[in-house]
Amino acid sequence: MDIKNLETFIQVAELSSFTKAAEKSGYSQSTVSFQIRQLEKSLGLPLFERINHTVSLTAKGREVLAYAHQVRRLTQELEKQLHEEQEQISGHVRIAMADSLCSWLLRDDFKNFRRCHPKITVKIISASTEEMFRLLNQNEVDLVYTLDNHIYDRTYRIASEEKVTAHFVAGAGYFAEEMEGTKPLSPRQLAGLPFLLTEKGMSYRRLMDEKLAVQSLEIRPILETGNADLICQLVAQGMGISFLPDYVTKDAVENGRIRYLPVEGFRIEIWRQLLYHHDKWVSPPMQAIIEYLGAGKLPAAF
Repeated sequence: MDIKNLETFIQVAELSSFTKAAEKSGYSQSTVSFQIRQLEKSLGLPLFERINHTVSLTAKGREVLAYAHQVRRLTQELEKQLHEEQEQISGHVRIAMADSLCSWLLRDDFKNFRRCHPKITVKIISASTEEMFRLLNQNEVDLVYTLDNHIYDRTYRIASEEKVTAHFVAGAGYFAEEMEGTKPLSPRQLAGLPFLLTEKGMSYRRLMDEKLAVQSLEIRPILETGNADLICQLVAQGMGISFLPDYVTKDAVENGRIRYLPVEGFRIEIWRQLLYHHDKWVSPPMQAIIEYLGAGKLPAAF
């Protein structure tokens, strides 16, 4: 039984006219007549009496009308439910991510994301870049969010990417004598100072170590932690210096609690990239996360 035929039947019954039902539904009168004949044929009984250009329900027609209203109500409820389910995407997404990206990307906007997608759950796994891709290749995570060298491999699709700048930083009054005249410092001058750094081998810390190693220099930090926010706070308190992405230190630099240290001949290219495996099906929850994380929350390079 065609639902459209039932809807046309309701229109004819309520208006007592094939012509008016055709006008209201946007069908031709012949189409309305054909739909009613189809319905009567499928039910095996007449639904209307047609006498002297008048249309009225038969006794059985009145019974069918009651059921037709129920079917229409249930159909509307089903459509509404399906529409709401489409709007309320549900599912679980696993992301391997650098620690500093996690704390700074989720702290401000995640509440809004949850308001829009209350049925999406997220698991974040902190890992080195190498470990991230091992997890991705074994389908143990759905996405990786890196802060490292630019990665291009046809095995992976880049959902979003952006160049990120980073600087050596110190508290406003720290290392003041050496900074007189704003003369750039040498990497060797910095190497012997107390450093607070993210964990060895992790994203931009690894890139910094590799750059210094070319000059036969090595930094042994007084503190290692994956919490870039904590490092930023300790640097502002004058506990030492660090090497951090600008998005981490932006607020502290703007309010004068931290300053950049110009270092001679030291430049590192860092990229924020959101990637997934080429063979991965992008589910609606995963697409919602991609749109959230790829919404340009990190400042581009100057």
